Amino acid sequence: MSDLQIEQFPARTDNYGVLVHDPAAGLTAAIDAPEEQAILAALKRRGWKLTHILTTHHHNDHVEANLALKQRFGIEIIGPEAEKASIPGIDRTVKDGDQFKFGNYDVKVISTPGHTAGEVSYFLPEAKVVFAGDTLFSLGCGRLFEGTPATMFRSLQKLVALPVETTVYCGHEYTESNARFALAIDPDNSALKERAREVQVLREAGLPTLPTTIMREMATNPFLRWHDPAIRRNLKLEHASDEAVFTEIRKRKDNF
Repeated sequence: MSDLQIEQFPARTDNYGVLVHDPAAGLTAAIDAPEEQAILAALKRRGWKLTHILTTHHHNDHVEANLALKQRFGIEIIGPEAEKASIPGIDRTVKDGDQFKFGNYDVKVISTPGHTAGEVSYFLPEAKVVFAGDTLFSLGCGRLFEGTPATMFRSLQKLVALPVETTVYCGHEYTESNARFALAIDPDNSALKERAREVQVLREAGLPTLPTTIMREMATNPFLRWHDPAIRRNLKLEHASDEAVFTEIRKRKDNF
């Protein structure tokens, strides 16, 4: 039974910050650093002291507070080797397949490029949780700013291969708009329709739609359902490769 404690909170306009705390070791990591004041408020609320930042990728809305937090707390910043030149204050680099300890927990590094060229996700198997940055969203996936559809397809395949009960934390609150697109190409999916209704209720109440799980996304997220016969029929791609179906879905979302 994991005693890892996780605090998710809004930051900026639609980002989420996440704090991960191992009470036995007295360590607290921020997953990315979108906004200093939001992170400081969350730390104060929980009574935790920041010791690490685990950076998923170099975009400013994920690293903006790195240097301010490092100056304040003397923390260690860990991030992807492929993006080290663009991550302020980085101390240690990681790459696909690396594993390191965060207190009493193993952290496995999964290379998940596509949104950026070197993005990584952090998987904690004992806690059954993955921090996917801007690779996977609920009912969506990241825009391809630096990668190709093939690159992102391979990254999502890695995340889908995690245990289905894995909890997924993402970098942004995009679920409501993602649901509108998902229903446009998968309109008869009852699990998706139920999720879309739930999302609407949550957002109307000002509540987050995250975290999610791998199982829930496999049932509802069109970007993980390249194999689904109904989606293939709707796209007129019944006999296409899985990668071709994903590519078409990403293209349609970009123009939706």
